[in-house]
Amino acid sequence: MAVMKHKQNHNTARISLAGALARHTTLRQLQVFEAVARLGSFTRAAEELYLAQPTVSMQLKKLADTVGMPLFVQTGIRIQLTDTGREVYVACQEVFRAMADLEMKVADLKGVKRGRLRLAVITSAKYLAPHLLGHFGRLHPGIDFSLKVTNRERLLERIENHEDDIYILGQPPPGLEVEAHPLVPNPLVVMASRDHPLAGVPNIALKKLLEEPFVLRESGSGTRDALFRLIEGHGLSAPVVRMELSSNESIKQAIVAGLGITVLSLHSLALEGTNGPIAVLDAQGFPIQRHWYLAHSKGRKPSVVAQTFLDFVRQEGRHIAEDLDRKLVEVRAARVSHSKRSRMRAKS
Repeated sequence: MAVMKHKQNHNTARISLAGALARHTTLRQLQVFEAVARLGSFTRAAEELYLAQPTVSMQLKKLADTVGMPLFVQTGIRIQLTDTGREVYVACQEVFRAMADLEMKVADLKGVKRGRLRLAVITSAKYLAPHLLGHFGRLHPGIDFSLKVTNRERLLERIENHEDDIYILGQPPPGLEVEAHPLVPNPLVVMASRDHPLAGVPNIALKKLLEEPFVLRESGSGTRDALFRLIEGHGLSAPVVRMELSSNESIKQAIVAGLGITVLSLHSLALEGTNGPIAVLDAQGFPIQRHWYLAHSKGRKPSVVAQTFLDFVRQEGRHIAEDLDRKLVEVRAARVSHSKRSRMRAKS
């Protein structure tokens, strides 16, 4: 009886707390809290929400008073969520996700596809993602997009925190709580400056390639790992890494400046002109054939808009990627032709 009475009292307390939160918590308070928790800054949250910073502080104080426990702890200029704050943050995400899903379902019942798609992609997929969104957006002009481009480590954190609807990344690591589907091929190729001595040389041996200094992404990068696995598979020593950079654009600038050669996704040349300064080397073992994967959190039903995007990409994604690859092949052919003409003029 005592145990049953204790459980009844515990359940009554939970109902009472839920009632208090429902009566005294506003959506504006949750919106302010979510922005501060996500951005890690009162100032940045105020700027994003177009609020004065004292207003942000006041809304958070009211929410903390209602919950009855601190939501943040501040160390110097940094703020971190307390255990209670993390629970509230998860609840916030569920509330806003449910409201967004309801809005999309109502719009769907009206025959109008509306809503917002939150897409996060690994840095090297930032060239492919806009092409997918562009085609999708033309079919569904009422849908807005949020595209977050980040490195692999941060992307995995976003997946664990359920911060987005859909993710595009390389091979998901084992144990990650996602449903992942192969999307499109992601060939990795060797790149150098157009005036590099190896540019235009056919069938370069991997051992010869490793005599060159490399400019690569940071440790943990999927592209870097794929290169090192290829080298180890041939029983060769790791290359000399002259420089590590955190973005593909910086790497391309470095190789154009003559600091070394690199291995990147062929898609990273999507915006290069036909007279661009980067050459794709004809090296043995390349391209390394990999895939992009489309993923979403396991155990969470995708929103109406997210499911619509998933269906679209599964049907049309390969055609869009093939069209992008076809353009890149044309770019590469134009570069080779331009390089040959330049050498012929130089000899004459």
